Amino acid sequence: MEILAFGVQSDEKPLIEKAFEGLHDVRCLDVFLNRDTAPIAAGYEIVSTSVNADLGSQVLQTLAAGGTQMIAQRSTGFNNIDLEVAERLALRVARVSYYSPYSVAEFAWTLAMAVNRRIIRAASRTRDFDFRLDGLLGRDMRGRTVGVLGTGKIGEAFTRIAHGFGMKLLGWDVAQNPACVELGMEYVDKERLFAEADLISLHVPLLPSTQHIIDEAALKAMKDDAILVNSSRGGLIDTAALVTELRAGRFLGVGLDVYEAEAGLFFLDKSLEGIDDDTLARLVTFPHVVVTSHQAYYTEDAVGQIIDATVKNVTDYLARRTSENVLVPRA
Repeated sequence: MEILAFGVQSDEKPLIEKAFEGLHDVRCLDVFLNRDTAPIAAGYEIVSTSVNADLGSQVLQTLAAGGTQMIAQRSTGFNNIDLEVAERLALRVARVSYYSPYSVAEFAWTLAMAVNRRIIRAASRTRDFDFRLDGLLGRDMRGRTVGVLGTGKIGEAFTRIAHGFGMKLLGWDVAQNPACVELGMEYVDKERLFAEADLISLHVPLLPSTQHIIDEAALKAMKDDAILVNSSRGGLIDTAALVTELRAGRFLGVGLDVYEAEAGLFFLDKSLEGIDDDTLARLVTFPHVVVTSHQAYYTEDAVGQIIDATVKNVTDYLARRTSENVLVPRA
């Protein structure tokens, strides 16, 4: 059987081909699955997709009409999939429920320290042999307060690093993580976390209840010199409201690895054509904002685990087995 994989990065391709070697043939495409590319999947029973794939109603109907019966998404998040339509079309949908939480947690801290210590500005200056320190003043993390929204596996890993820095730990989640409590985390309501935290990092999934959890009111409740980091999902932040606050001169720094309108932009080269997203264009002009292109998960360890889980999802489907990765079992 040949499997069609959409949205495969050049670094991923040899890893995917090696993982499926001896099991199934796999055709890797660098284009992302959307309404325009969905017809390519005609004749493929199994399709693998990336996190920014469009798996809305129209795309799912095109896949089903072309003979696709199983979708293996290479990510944990699945807010891009219309699960009700998939179920109605009898499409089996599986995701990767777990991969290295350290990849994302460590990258969140990379963003936090990059904006705190002005790394991008400093590196840009030294390339021009400008070795002044003006405008590069950062601050110690030790003794300051970190607020962690979402204390699952990634939030816990982030908290352990914060504990190593010697920070005061505040957390918010629907359920407390005993490991975080043992580290000294105090669980508080969001309002107190926003008001007291010097650094706020987001690690909650994107759900209807968390859409724009960082809205205008939340942003205004934060300290003027707070650092805000998002390595989870772009829709957690009302980006237009964030730009308004940044224009008012607020926040020591903002580090974003995700953006709520990133589909069709992230993972693609837009350097020669530019973009027509005025909000993102404005966002990247702020000197104390760092935007990266959804790369927090992108380590050898995490990508390897994602691919291994995808292979298992395909194998389980063919063996008519289910697992915790299955979102929609095929009827």
